[in-house]
Amino acid sequence: MTTTAPPRRFRLTDLAAGQDLLTAVAVPIVAVLGALSVGAVFLILVGADPLRVYEKLIDGALGNTYSQTQTIGKATPLLLVAIGVCIAFRANVLNIGVEGQVIIGGLATTAFTLGFPSLPSWALITGGLLAGFAAGILYGAIPGALKAYFGVNEILSTIMMNQIAIQILILLLTGPMRDVSASATSANIIQTAQIPREGWLPLLMPRTFFHTGALLALALAVVGFIFLWGTVLGYRIRAVGANPDAARYAGVPVRRMMFLAMALSGGLAGLAGGVEVLGVTHRTIQDFSTGYGFSGIVVALFGSLHPIGAIPASLIFGGLLVSGTKLQSVGVSAAMVVVLQGLIVLFVVSSAEITRRRRRAHAAQSAAGSEAAPTAESSAAEAAS
Repeated sequence: MTTTAPPRRFRLTDLAAGQDLLTAVAVPIVAVLGALSVGAVFLILVGADPLRVYEKLIDGALGNTYSQTQTIGKATPLLLVAIGVCIAFRANVLNIGVEGQVIIGGLATTAFTLGFPSLPSWALITGGLLAGFAAGILYGAIPGALKAYFGVNEILSTIMMNQIAIQILILLLTGPMRDVSASATSANIIQTAQIPREGWLPLLMPRTFFHTGALLALALAVVGFIFLWGTVLGYRIRAVGANPDAARYAGVPVRRMMFLAMALSGGLAGLAGGVEVLGVTHRTIQDFSTGYGFSGIVVALFGSLHPIGAIPASLIFGGLLVSGTKLQSVGVSAAMVVVLQGLIVLFVVSSAEITRRRRRAHAAQSAAGSEAAPTAESSAAEAAS
């Protein structure tokens, strides 16, 4: 005689899962719309037409093939930085020092390609990228070790490491790595010599910044997703970020995971600096990073600290960086892009906090429901007897 399994009872967790998915999709959209709405108020106050300004932003980022490739070129280092930020933040380690790690990675890539100009192209490119990655790892490992083993606040240490990186950049560009062939007219430009052409990343479209580094960034986004959600190390990193005490009780080496997350984050930021040097500037200049580090943090937050979510986020912010220079044609300063970025951060962080509280509320409701169910079943059994 076969028995039929009773139908599965609907639980609050079923509803919560669907709501969480909807929230994860809706939060970035609401954040952008909210930022644009508040930005429109600022534009009206300065006497500008918000519709014209936003039209110029869209046209500047996507209006033609050149603009589209420029957007991809700007998005590439942003995506690499954001992947690293996702790894660090998932371990609850706030790596605010990615800007400095981008700088150090760019310097290391430049030093390698200038130091070994006779290498074949594939070796020069590969070695340059690995040099940037390794330098970023080392520079990220310093605050990582301070945080994991000495309890030093990583926000303070990484901010100070940013300033140290800037001073190292100025020291090297005005000293050992200075471009000695610069003419008198360009003597005020602080830069290194141009790297050999064999070290340039191949272009996917001629006379644009759309280079093979974009494909590398996309591949690493997928690798980052697999690493965080498909490997033991990734699971341990996320466990440490979710609850370090519970992770430690389960046998996870919490300090080691914190250190590893910060080091990997620094490595990806350093790789971003190397990609920018080999693919765009072809030398290190004083402001070659153009804020990629800080913007990369915004991209990671906008992408919900998910490597795949960072892909569209990097394109959005890459487009903002490209089109920001064209706002002057409608009487608006390019600084408006910075204002929009700040507003988006505020809305994203606020939305994330609201989402976190809703999840806690759903968890509490589901826990209460699961406790009430056995009580109701026992009461019904007693009444039947």
